[in-house]
Amino acid sequence: MKIYARERTKVGEGVKQPRYTILAVSGGDLKVFAHHFRKTELEEIAKDCGADLVYLKEMPEGEHGKRKGQKDI
Repeated sequence: MKIYARERTKVGEGVKQPRYTILAVSGGDLKVFAHHFRKTELEEIAKDCGADLVYLKEMPEGEHGKRKGQKDI
């Protein structure tokens, strides 16, 4: 099983709020009832489920809303 997560975009530096959100789960049956997680919470969930935790990287600012292969005009 794999759990895909990324950092939230609306959390500032030094703010005491959970920084991660789960985007998808593949290969298993996992119900998630929260929206935001701390890194240690995600790691604990993955360990207990026997899942791999995959952190997705943020898309560069200029790439938002573009499709693959689309060029600027």
